[in-house]
Amino acid sequence: MNTASICTIGDEILIGQIVDTNSSHISKALGELGIRADRMLSIGDRREQIISSLEDELRTHDIVITTGGLGPTKDDITKDALAALSHAGGYVKHAEQERIVHEILHSRGLDVLDINLRQALVPDSCEVIPNRLGTAPIMVFRFPRERFGHPATLYSLPGVPFEAIGALPDVIADIRAHYPTDRITHRTLMVYGIAESALAKKIEAWEDALPADMHLAYLPNQLTGIRLRLSVYGGDADEAERRISARFEALKPLLGEMLYAESDTNLQTVLGALLRDSGTTLSAAESCTGGMIAHLITTVPGSSAYFLGSVTSYAVPVKVRVLGVPAGTVERYGVVSSEVAAAMAEGVRSLTGSTYSVSTTGLAGPGGDESNPEGTVWIGVSGPHGTVTRKFNYHNDRIRNIERFAATALDQLRRYIIEDLKQ
Repeated sequence: MNTASICTIGDEILIGQIVDTNSSHISKALGELGIRADRMLSIGDRREQIISSLEDELRTHDIVITTGGLGPTKDDITKDALAALSHAGGYVKHAEQERIVHEILHSRGLDVLDINLRQALVPDSCEVIPNRLGTAPIMVFRFPRERFGHPATLYSLPGVPFEAIGALPDVIADIRAHYPTDRITHRTLMVYGIAESALAKKIEAWEDALPADMHLAYLPNQLTGIRLRLSVYGGDADEAERRISARFEALKPLLGEMLYAESDTNLQTVLGALLRDSGTTLSAAESCTGGMIAHLITTVPGSSAYFLGSVTSYAVPVKVRVLGVPAGTVERYGVVSSEVAAAMAEGVRSLTGSTYSVSTTGLAGPGGDESNPEGTVWIGVSGPHGTVTRKFNYHNDRIRNIERFAATALDQLRRYIIEDLKQ
């Protein structure tokens, strides 16, 4: 199987000024093609470091894809480093990219300066894939076996995510034309409500029995839970699908209600399908999550068909005056309590007329006490057959706690609705 290295170039990534999102998109596209990306590397804006690092990657990989360092300013030195790496004799103008530069700048009402036109100059040692979304072209450098001990190709992409991701189809098409590819077959199960370590222990015997050519990956995320991805590299695709399906069928009983999807998706999408298919509606009353639940729900296209609205009742008076939470309940039990969570859920359901509702009240942090430490949340779910509440404790920073609170609320709602629809 051919291997690839993905390299980001630029100090801004190394110092944490921006987050690299390009590499994950590139890796996924390569994987779908049957090429394993087994290394990701960030390189600073130093000419000799760029050259030496890329030489190392080309010695050990069939394909190297770089992003970044191709801007028009003096601090963008990737093109010069690549010219030296490829032993270029000079630079040539790429007419199609120059035309695109004119077109883009004119569309923005900007003058075309010499510094912009220099973007269309490329080393004479490369091939060019025009970048129709930006001014810097995609450069392709092909190295013979004699240089690194095997044929190798380097693709240089712009660092702007919109441009880098937009260039991927052309890059993948070029790779497909020059390299034999093996299919990688993936299947995914989505799980919520268990820690990664506990899940690994729970399914340990099942995992140990997997054939040698199957690989299981645990991919945890604050908002989606754990993505279990089972992969088979190479072989017949239909046979691989059949074998993975058989293994997952044996796994599903171990997961029970924690399993919420058999595809790469998220809680809000699954919840939305459940509401839409049952012809039911939803509302939310949020305190500690500050609108995160409503945000997640409304990221799903068409959510207006089932989501009626929400109340972000951060202050106690809003809980009392808008949601109808009895002031005496707050005084007796405290804001972070089962009783207040239940009253919030029932109040917003009555206010909006929704079939179901969900509420959150808790302490994202910092702060808390012995009975309600930081990371405590009470979640209430209300529907035609009553109201239930449950307490959860997480141990993250404020932002991660809020995300966990919101995702857990969606999961509790999902479980409630599934059981409610059986009645």
